[in-house]
Amino acid sequence: MIINKRQFIIMVGAAALAISSFASITHAFEPNKPVNFIIMAGKGGGADKMARLMQAIIEKENFSPRPFVPTNKSGGSGAEALVAAKNTNDPDHTIMVTLNSFFTTPLRQPGINVDIMQFAPVGRMAEDTFLLWVHKDSGITTFEQYLTKAKADGNKWVMGGTGKNSEDNIITDYLNLTYGLDMKYIPYKGGGAVAKQVAGKQLNSSVNNPSEALGFYESGDMVPLVAFTDTRLPMFPDVPTLKEKGSDFSYFMQRAVVGAPGMSTDAADYYTGVFLKVYNSAAWQDYKSKKSLMGNFMSGSDLKSYWVTQRDRHTKILKESGAIK
Repeated sequence: MIINKRQFIIMVGAAALAISSFASITHAFEPNKPVNFIIMAGKGGGADKMARLMQAIIEKENFSPRPFVPTNKSGGSGAEALVAAKNTNDPDHTIMVTLNSFFTTPLRQPGINVDIMQFAPVGRMAEDTFLLWVHKDSGITTFEQYLTKAKADGNKWVMGGTGKNSEDNIITDYLNLTYGLDMKYIPYKGGGAVAKQVAGKQLNSSVNNPSEALGFYESGDMVPLVAFTDTRLPMFPDVPTLKEKGSDFSYFMQRAVVGAPGMSTDAADYYTGVFLKVYNSAAWQDYKSKKSLMGNFMSGSDLKSYWVTQRDRHTKILKESGAIK
């Protein structure tokens, strides 16, 4: 078969088009500039530590051609972060690390006009756990002793936590309502600051995540009394659960990454792929184990269904505590 010059040019053009089309399928989206990695919490807390570890894994393993740049926005119990993500002018380059304030803050602050279902479900990396902590010098070593002391002190007993009407506040409200306590709750910008205040004896107790209080636990300054989980945590086998103490209550916090409202499907798929690689990395699995994180990777429609369940549960919790009507 003899191919003339015109036919050759057509064939070369078709081949180039096919290659280009294949490339567009396999690389439908990649960031072409640094990715704004919003953290809806202050520095030093569990969310901040998690985000910076994930950012380090992405950089070390070359999971992205552009860097992920962490930015803490803790104002208004995460309202600052939610509004920043909602109003970004580049949703394909804006992602956010979320806590349960992702559910509670829009319920408590309807004026920010944030619908969580408009965010892109990139990936849930874990569910974090909570323990009740006191300083070793308090002399308290059991949950029963804690209840006795907290009840006797009334509102002079101070519980610290991250944010107002946040996860920590929800657990504090539950303890107050269930056990007839009148503990005073003081909000801080991050869990790291809360742990430092307990370790420094400026607070009587906290319900820090393990990752936030671990250093002070290992030094012997902070003592865990009870876990708000369904079963005992492997890292704390001697610490009973609240369920073991007769209260049918457990509470977990999502550690998830979401994309800004308006993010394209291609971009969402790309970030899901990146964070699935992060989740499967040895560094993340080691961190997950050492920090008593639970739960498997979740994305897409499964993650959105999880959001609906958690939003409904938190609506009920906040109504029962009087935080919302």
